[in-house]
Amino acid sequence: MRVVVLAFVAGCWVLQQQATLPRQDVVRMAAAGLALAGIAMLLRGRALRAAWRGLVLAAVAAVAVGAAFCWAAWRADMRLREWLPASLESRDFDVQGVVSGLPSESAGGVRFAFTVGKTVPDGPDEPWLLPGRLLLHWRDAPPDLYPGQRYTLTIRLRRPRGLANPFGFDYAYWLLAQGYGATGYVRRAHGPPQDATRERLAWRIEAWRAAVRDHLRAALPADARYGPVLIALVIGDQRGIDTEDWQLFRRTGISHLVSISGLHITMIAGMAGSFAGLLWRHSFGLGRRLRRPLPLWLPARHAALVTAVAGAMTYGLLAGMQVPALRTVAMLCVAALAVWSGRAPPASVVLACAALAALLLDPWAVMSPGFWLSFGAVAVIFYAARSGHGAPETRWQRMCATLAAAARTQWAVTAGLVPLTLLLFQQVSVVSPLANAIAIPVVSLLVTPLSLAAAAVPATLAAPVLAVAHQAMVWLAALLGWLSSLPWAMWEAPVSGPLPLLLALLGIALLLAPPAGAAVRLHGGLLVLPLVLARGPPVAHGEFRAVMLDVGQGTAVLVQTRAHALLYDTGPAYASGGSAGAQVVVPVLRGLGLGRLDQLMVSHEDADHAGGVADVSAAVAVAARSTGAPPDHALLGPPASGWAPCAAGQQWDWDGVRFTVLHPLPSQSQQAAIASNARSCVLSVATARHRLLLTGDIGVAEERALIDRLSPDALHADVMVVAHHGSGTSSGVAWLEAVRPGAAVFQLGYANRYRHPRADVWERYGRAGIARYRSDETGAVTMATAPAGYTLSVFRQAEPRYWRDRPDAPR
Repeated sequence: MRVVVLAFVAGCWVLQQQATLPRQDVVRMAAAGLALAGIAMLLRGRALRAAWRGLVLAAVAAVAVGAAFCWAAWRADMRLREWLPASLESRDFDVQGVVSGLPSESAGGVRFAFTVGKTVPDGPDEPWLLPGRLLLHWRDAPPDLYPGQRYTLTIRLRRPRGLANPFGFDYAYWLLAQGYGATGYVRRAHGPPQDATRERLAWRIEAWRAAVRDHLRAALPADARYGPVLIALVIGDQRGIDTEDWQLFRRTGISHLVSISGLHITMIAGMAGSFAGLLWRHSFGLGRRLRRPLPLWLPARHAALVTAVAGAMTYGLLAGMQVPALRTVAMLCVAALAVWSGRAPPASVVLACAALAALLLDPWAVMSPGFWLSFGAVAVIFYAARSGHGAPETRWQRMCATLAAAARTQWAVTAGLVPLTLLLFQQVSVVSPLANAIAIPVVSLLVTPLSLAAAAVPATLAAPVLAVAHQAMVWLAALLGWLSSLPWAMWEAPVSGPLPLLLALLGIALLLAPPAGAAVRLHGGLLVLPLVLARGPPVAHGEFRAVMLDVGQGTAVLVQTRAHALLYDTGPAYASGGSAGAQVVVPVLRGLGLGRLDQLMVSHEDADHAGGVADVSAAVAVAARSTGAPPDHALLGPPASGWAPCAAGQQWDWDGVRFTVLHPLPSQSQQAAIASNARSCVLSVATARHRLLLTGDIGVAEERALIDRLSPDALHADVMVVAHHGSGTSSGVAWLEAVRPGAAVFQLGYANRYRHPRADVWERYGRAGIARYRSDETGAVTMATAPAGYTLSVFRQAEPRYWRDRPDAPR
């Protein structure tokens, strides 16, 4: 069973790495062949196993890999068929449907899932069919927007799409996994809503979750900072938790506790089962009145099992049945069936059955960090607890044994998940064992039960209960804040190759082997070191690597030399409340192993260039800062941050690479009276043979001034980031003749409202014979110089996946 599940996981994973999906007729033929092979092995497997055990095991694994591949391919094809055709983008549609997900509020409006029930075509000659499930944004949503309400809306849609960067979050894949066929926004509503909660159980459950959330919000004080954490513990809705709080939880390694984890579900299921078994054993106090006591109809143990599973499923549904909840509920169901039938399967078989159930329901989960961390943590616990210990005799010995077992378990989970955590997040919390030793009893035994109790009692009683739970979280956060402030609280390492990962997994297996001696554990620790001490991809002396990131409508460029790093602009702030700094730049810095920026240069103060400054500054150390913006601008942080002016004539050498500021003049930099675009820092990055030019948002007037002031050799560049995203105010003919770039990168957002790049500017670059790259089409563009020349690689072509559009580039 375990081999079959591991092979099934591998098959699902392999499918998600494909650039294109296989043809469905091929998938059907392969599935039929695998089914015949499986039947043959079932019929002849016992006879073959006796003589060819290894070969049969390999054949079973191969069939499982093929079956998983075909299953995931069929599901993926069905999902992609539901995606909005590109021809229907940016059009208005009148649709009738139901709010089918828990709405989430933000500063820019409300985001919610919408199930389409009926569409109103534009005319008899123009039929079209919209996806069945949409993710919509409603700027002026009614305050009583609720799951289960049927609305008639005018909406404008976009095909699922996300930013494409190394180490970044893949929004398009997330939309695919969640079953959304399009995203969009509401332009207007037609008439009041109608109630539709009775039509589907799923809508009723979502309405129930919304009612619980509203009940908790009403009972919480308005200034309860950790109120969203208490809500997340009850219904699994984490979207209200503040970014700073998430950073605290991650730095201390307790993020798994501020959601509905397997530990919480198991605890609730155990409590419900024990209580039900006790009542059933005594026939609810009605034994004398019943002709036959309840245990004679059904053993109390079986009644407790039914109640425990029902409690786990109820809590899991309340949580939205995410991967940790699904894993725990599946494991409890398998274990309950085994106990009911009088069997005792190995714990690893129970875990394998849960993983198989999860991937049958959601084959995309194999790419989710939650899948690997959830199942990995339980697998580590089972593996580390294989050896038994003598039964304690006294109460003191039992208490000491319990504490020792808890400490061993926490150590095993922390150490065992180091390879996965570094692979997925490029950082691991060093203080996690101590933080979890404190947080687990506080959150699991106090805060979570109190929050659940508050959800079940009237508001007048819920308020004092939540007050106690919230105060416990306040005290816990204060202690975690102290642990998080320690300079060694986090260890960061870049993404490394498969060999260090395999060595680390082998090392962890030796390190946690129950009967292992000191020498074995030492060898295990040594095998983990290559992963923990990994460094990012090297850059040769005298060369540089520049990553022009896909940040949407904005600019962010990371330049690396052999031992230094400069970030030019930080991308925009997003309407959702996040920023490109947090969602794009910081993951790239971590993935490359950069915990420090030698210089952060913000060309000017426009939000699409400076929107991510705060998030970048909070995540990594910054040695020097420079900008053309006024130093007291709000986007740059407090004035004490130390922003020096960037001014023409400044230059420095890093590892044989020359950095030169070409604009603005010293008298213009940081002068608020001058237009912000005109003050943009223009930076030249040059090796002995190649040059990159970063231009900010300068206009034609600034381009002309640079041409008049500088020699042609000082302006020439092999690659140029196009000024002002390709607007009509920049990129004059004289400028292109002076710079003579071989390639130009347009950093801009897909279908942006400014309609950048302007058609005549785009054609101007084409007529000049310049290779054109658009970040909305290519994703991140990386320039790497070498003595033999430079290369330009684009992310969507370098990392092709079946759900990503990848137009030809360059154009």
